[in-house]
Amino acid sequence: MNKHIDARLNEFLLRQTAERPQAIGWHFEQEGLVSFETMSGIVERYAKWLAQIGVRGGDRVMLVAENSLQIVAAALATWQLHAWIMPVNARLSAGEIDRLAQHARPRCVLFTVQVSKEAAQHAERLGAVEGGLMPHVLVADAGAEPVKARAEEQVAALMYTTGTTGSPKGVMLSHANLAWYAAVTRDFRRLSPADRTYCALPLTHIYGFASAFLGSLHAGARLDVAGRFDPNATLDAIEGGTTVLPAVPAMYAHLLDAAQARGIENLHNKPLRYIMTGGAPLDVDWKRRVESFFNLPLHNGYGMTECAPGIASSKNMRIETSAQDISCGHPLPDLDVRVVPQPGADALNDGVGEIVVKGPNIMLGYFRNAEETSKVMDADGTFHTGDLGRFDEEGRLHLVGRCKELIIRSGFNVYPPEVEQAITRHPGVTLSAVVGRAVQGNEEVIAFVQKVPNSDVTESELQDFLRDDLAPYKRPSRIVVADALPASSTGKILKSTLLEAFADRL
Repeated sequence: MNKHIDARLNEFLLRQTAERPQAIGWHFEQEGLVSFETMSGIVERYAKWLAQIGVRGGDRVMLVAENSLQIVAAALATWQLHAWIMPVNARLSAGEIDRLAQHARPRCVLFTVQVSKEAAQHAERLGAVEGGLMPHVLVADAGAEPVKARAEEQVAALMYTTGTTGSPKGVMLSHANLAWYAAVTRDFRRLSPADRTYCALPLTHIYGFASAFLGSLHAGARLDVAGRFDPNATLDAIEGGTTVLPAVPAMYAHLLDAAQARGIENLHNKPLRYIMTGGAPLDVDWKRRVESFFNLPLHNGYGMTECAPGIASSKNMRIETSAQDISCGHPLPDLDVRVVPQPGADALNDGVGEIVVKGPNIMLGYFRNAEETSKVMDADGTFHTGDLGRFDEEGRLHLVGRCKELIIRSGFNVYPPEVEQAITRHPGVTLSAVVGRAVQGNEEVIAFVQKVPNSDVTESELQDFLRDDLAPYKRPSRIVVADALPASSTGKILKSTLLEAFADRL
C-alpha cells in the first residue's frame, strides 16, 4: 500500500464510471438503485450548480443533512471544485448549527430537506433560498482558503468533533488522509464489487463517511444507505443480501433485542460475511453473544476523527480464534502507534499510557485553532489521542479509557471501561456508562445502565452482581437504571450529560 495516495477523492467515482459504468454503486431509500454512470451525471449537475451560485476552490460547503443521495453527490461535486465539504448532522440543535456555521464561515449552507424534517426546520429558520438543486443559504463575505496542488496538503473535509462543549473544533482532513483510509478499509475487509455494505451509520460522521462511503466507493462495492438506523430494517437488509455490516456497539445491542422480539434465534447461513464495530471497549460475553448470533467473528477497530479515522483494527479473524480477543487489533499499515506515559506521569502504569499516532492519516490540524492543534500535535506530526491503552504480548492494542475520564478513588485508578464491561455482563443490561463525581476529598464512581426492554433489573441486584467481579474501590457508589441513556446520532453515549440528566435520581 502506498503511504501517501496522491489522488482527489472525486477521482474514485471517475475510475468506477470508466471501468463499470452500469454497475450499481448505491441504493438509497428514496431514489432506489443508482449506477456509477448515473451518479457521475448527478455529480456533474451539482458541480455546475455550486459553481453558478458562487462556490470556489477553498470554500467551505456546509451540508446540514441526514443519510441521502444528496450527501454523496454534494461531497463529490464539492471536491470537483476543489472546495471543502463540511457535513453536519441535521439533528443538531439550532444553537449548535449556528455555532458551527459562525466558526467555519462556509460559502454556502445546503439542506437535505427531502429526507429530514430537522433539515427542513433549519432551512426555514435560516431563510434558505428554494431555487436550484437544494435549498441553500449563501454567505457573501466567506473567504476562500488556498487551493493546494498536492492531495496530502489539500483539505477535503472539515469534520467537527462530536461532543464538543466549548469552542467547536473543526478537523481538517486532506484528500490523502481519507484516500489512505479508504484503501485500508478496502484491503482489511477484502471489499470487492460483489459486496453490499449496509450503512445506517450517519454519513455526517467520520465512521460512516470514510469507512462506509469512501471505502465502498474505492472498492467499487455497492453501498445501501439507510436514512436512519432501524434494527428491524437492518435485520431485513441482512436477510436480503447484505455482505458487510459496519455498526457501533449500541446498534448491535438493539439488533439482538429486535431479533429476540421477532423470534429470530440467529442469522447463520446468510450472505453476510463481515461484521465490525468500534468506538467502545468490548466485553467478552457481549462479543460472544454477537458472534454466536451471526456465526461470524466481530472485527473490532479503534480510531477518531483526527485520524481519518483509523488507528488499529483486527484483520482476517476466524470465529474460533476471536472468542477471547477483545482488543482493537494491531496498528494499521504505515502507522507508528505507541503508548507513552500519560500527561503528568513519568512512566507507564502497569503498561497503560496515552496512545500516540504518527502516519498518513493524521489531520492537517484544527481549522482556525492553532492553539488547540499545538496541544495535540507535536512538531513532527505525532498526534496525542488523549486515550489510554496498552499493548499485549502479541502486539494488539487494548483501549482502556480516556485520560480525562480516569477516576481516582481513594488513591486508586479506576478505568470506566473495566467497570462498564463488568456491568454489561448482566443479562438484563444493554448498555452502561461510568463516570466520576467529585466528593469532598475524593471521587466516587457513578454508573448509568440502559436495561434490556421489559427487564426488571434493579440497582441492588446489579450491586450484588458486581461483588465478585470488581474490587471494592471499583464498585459504583450508585447505579442508575433507565430505559434509555442519552446518546449521539452515532449511538455513542453522551457521558458529559449523564450527571445532569439524572440529577434527580442521585
